[in-house]
Amino acid sequence: MIDVFLTVDVEVWCDGWDDIDAKFPSAFQRYIYGHTSRGDYGLPYQLHQLQEYGLTGVFFVEPLFSTRFGLEPLSEIISLVQERGHEIQLHLHTEWVDESSVPLLDNITGKKQFLRYFSLEEQTILIRTGMKLIESAGGRNVNAFRAGSFGFNRETLLALATNRITFDSSYNASMFGLDSGVSPEIPLVEPVKCEGVYEYPMTVFDGGTGSLRHVQLTACSSREMESLLWQALESGRKAFVILSHNFELLNSAMNRPDDIVVARFRKLCAFLDRHRDCFRVRGFRGLTPLPVLTQPAPLTSPIWRTGLRMLEQGLRRRLR
Repeated sequence: MIDVFLTVDVEVWCDGWDDIDAKFPSAFQRYIYGHTSRGDYGLPYQLHQLQEYGLTGVFFVEPLFSTRFGLEPLSEIISLVQERGHEIQLHLHTEWVDESSVPLLDNITGKKQFLRYFSLEEQTILIRTGMKLIESAGGRNVNAFRAGSFGFNRETLLALATNRITFDSSYNASMFGLDSGVSPEIPLVEPVKCEGVYEYPMTVFDGGTGSLRHVQLTACSSREMESLLWQALESGRKAFVILSHNFELLNSAMNRPDDIVVARFRKLCAFLDRHRDCFRVRGFRGLTPLPVLTQPAPLTSPIWRTGLRMLEQGLRRRLR
């Protein structure tokens, strides 16, 4: 049995930073609800699919946008997720720091895209602010964190420990992982304890192209995900972390569903439901940490399967 984490990063963007107050209402509807002429394919659709298959999702919700637009939209997101029995956890995109209506930090001007660009003290304050916003909007029992765009460092873990957050899922061996200061020589692919926090890294794999790729709904085919899950189980892995976003079932223009990704999501849910005796889909609450002493090599996928995925991705681009 292996623990599988279906994680969804929940974010709202105004597609640029000009005139964001006027853009936000429509951006919120587009990113959260995903209205299209063929129906809604945003967050409620994902929640419905998980509920249909009896699966638990982990929703890392970005709250700093609410320091500009108020708590009501954040409360709406949290209510949508919690009323269906899923986990609310904390996600921070620091691009919002300089957009806040009230200063979040002293002497901050301009954009800092990643949390790792802030000092330990500043990271501690931002994480505490995010937790308070989630709590004020009705969120309960936050005990896990993911940095926006995986842009964290070792000091982030110290800041999380100070804020009594037990789990982190910011480590991504294909993005920032090796230079985060957490295991700089050996890529992390399994849970470890560092600076008092349990790190559950993104699952990554080598597809035969010479670089690692993380397991994300828009980045992997159904065949790849199923094969990697079996491989992880057979090799005795402790955890398998999958990434998605609230808007990933839409095309790039966000005006219709991405049929290929919608099909991937449905197939993944059905696969995990069908094989409950092998894969335990769960969240971080009530989790007994399972850190490992020795990190195995990343999972692998044959080059022919990578080729099939590239053809599928090419078809997705044509259909956009």
